[in-house]
Amino acid sequence: MASGVLTEKAGAPPKFGLRVPETLTRITKYVVFRGVALFFTVVIGVYLTVLIANMGGYLDTIRIAQIREQVGAAVLGDVTLQTLPPSELRKYIDDIVILEVQRLRLDQPFWIRSVDYLVDALTLNLGRAEHLTSNSGSKTVRLILLERIPATLLLSACANLTLFFTAIFSALYLSRHYGSLLDRLVVSLAPTSAPPAWFYGIFLILIFASILRVLPFGGMVDAPPPEDTLGYIGSLLRHMVLPVSALILGSIFIAIYQWRTFFLIYSSEDYVEMAKAKGLTARTIERRYILRPTLPPIVTAFSFTLIYLWQGAIILETVFAWPGVGRLLFQAISIFDVPVIVGNVVLIAYLLVTTVFLLDIIYALLDPRVKVGGERRV
Repeated sequence: MASGVLTEKAGAPPKFGLRVPETLTRITKYVVFRGVALFFTVVIGVYLTVLIANMGGYLDTIRIAQIREQVGAAVLGDVTLQTLPPSELRKYIDDIVILEVQRLRLDQPFWIRSVDYLVDALTLNLGRAEHLTSNSGSKTVRLILLERIPATLLLSACANLTLFFTAIFSALYLSRHYGSLLDRLVVSLAPTSAPPAWFYGIFLILIFASILRVLPFGGMVDAPPPEDTLGYIGSLLRHMVLPVSALILGSIFIAIYQWRTFFLIYSSEDYVEMAKAKGLTARTIERRYILRPTLPPIVTAFSFTLIYLWQGAIILETVFAWPGVGRLLFQAISIFDVPVIVGNVVLIAYLLVTTVFLLDIIYALLDPRVKVGGERRV
């Protein structure tokens, strides 16, 4: 009697019966393994940030010295304590310093507190800032970050999304017009992307804000801000022109050149020549035989572009006095505000590993050549 699809011969390995369950098990194991590996990557990265931000524990010595200085100034400025003998006054200061050191747990070994800092960071218990505050006066790190994120998202989204899609479509156009005057011009201008965006920002400020005085810079809106909605939006857009232009000028030509070269490589494949010989239109060839195989790299570039939206440009935001996450990180580093530094890094780390994790899955869906759990997709 002929066996069915799920029936096996005695002693023979199954051919089809366990194929789907085995594939699902392999994918599940792969997802779990990648998730655990990426989590340990976050742990290592955040712990290194804790160590660096605290100078390996040396920052405790600076904190204790600051506490002693502040307590000494407060005690010596108290007129009710000036009658005490110098020995009792020193003992009084020492007692207050000891209590403050114990309250901040600075009397404990740094490696113990570093583990506590790591656990708090990974659980998003970011604590309170040491120096910086939000506009409302709060020292909660979460509130400080949430207050700065919208400004960074607004600036980075306008610049990076415009840059990404402009580069992609311009590169496609140049790949169809290889060797044209515009193509040679973009290639010759590609080295101009070597300087960072803030370098172009300084010249834009000098020309358009200082000499011509047609555009403002510094902050998000005029001071005082306009009261009506349209006036506020207009002021915001005018303040965005220079930083957005600086970000685009700093990368546009090299981005177009890289994607144009990438598309040209795929345009020279044999299957593209075969499609041309079959008489397919240029648009059809571009959509089916060039864009489709390059979709995974495009998705990767777009995903990391989304991550860059949250990071902010540290020096650029500082140059333009833009109240975003990048400028916040610069301020935190300048005054050793460790909780804000660690909170910023944790935010970026979680976004990064989440993106990488999702990219692995998206790759397996987009490209059948990608192996998942050691087996090709079928």
